Amino acid sequence: MEVLMRTRRVEHTDRTQFFDDTVNGLQSVPKHLDSKYFYDAEGDKLFQQIMDCDEYYLTNCEMEIFTQQTETLANVVMDGSAFDLIELGAGDATKSSHLLRELLRQQAEFTYMPIDISSHIISHLNATLPLSLPGLKIKGLNGEYFHMLSKAAKISNRRKVVLFMGANIGNMPPASALHFCQEMRKHLSPGDMVVIGFDLKKNPETVLAAYNDKSGITKRFNLNLLTRINRELGADFNLNCFKHYATYDPESGACKSYLISLKEQTVRIPDGPTISFDENEYISMEISQKYTLAQAADFATQSGFEPLLNFTDSKEWFIDAVWVAE
Repeated sequence: MEVLMRTRRVEHTDRTQFFDDTVNGLQSVPKHLDSKYFYDAEGDKLFQQIMDCDEYYLTNCEMEIFTQQTETLANVVMDGSAFDLIELGAGDATKSSHLLRELLRQQAEFTYMPIDISSHIISHLNATLPLSLPGLKIKGLNGEYFHMLSKAAKISNRRKVVLFMGANIGNMPPASALHFCQEMRKHLSPGDMVVIGFDLKKNPETVLAAYNDKSGITKRFNLNLLTRINRELGADFNLNCFKHYATYDPESGACKSYLISLKEQTVRIPDGPTISFDENEYISMEISQKYTLAQAADFATQSGFEPLLNFTDSKEWFIDAVWVAE
């Protein structure tokens, strides 16, 4: 499953960690919840519906790049030498499979190393991709991104090509995103390559509609996290007392979603504190940051990469930027 351009589901969540993150977030000023907990079984279903919405353009934009410009992208990442193709947050590898197939067609010498926090997904990829892509060399890595990047370097000293797609960099505020890119660079060597997806600034109405669809699926997606907290932590959120609110600032490029308390109220969590809400107080739920081409290039140079080129969709709404580690 693709990461909404939102962080993907945490499989087999540790209840203690879920409790701590939830309580700490709701006791913070301002209140916030961690978007990684959106993805229980119902959240998975709702997220799939979001991706199928007419308003949600991101998936189709990047899929267009990987299906219509596959040969050119393959030629760029091959660069004439053997390499390891590492995908951060591989999910079901739907988009990257197009690149993998083209690399195999061109008889590239590479090993595919998908990284995912879900051991189930890694097991699935290890078992199924060699069947659908005969000849593919695959070494799935289960764990956190940077731990697994370090492990990949120990497994092989070949050149690395890292895929970080889906505009997942937009799930972080710009300062955190820059830190992520700088940390990624520390795990790579000069000449290694990164292919990273950025959602670009565009008509504000187009952006906002993608996170506030007319069918109300995103609303249900956000409220579902309160349902999960009720079910798994025993809280007593009344969903009718909260309203989904999304906003996009075309100046900063920040698209944010909130849950607004419709009245003064309290929420109880067993073995935890009582959380008080003022009327109109908000819970910050997620951010989906949008960038200009210049800002994406600045991320590269500030992180120790040289921006090489950008692949874009036909609407020029999205890019997969190619960076080379200096």
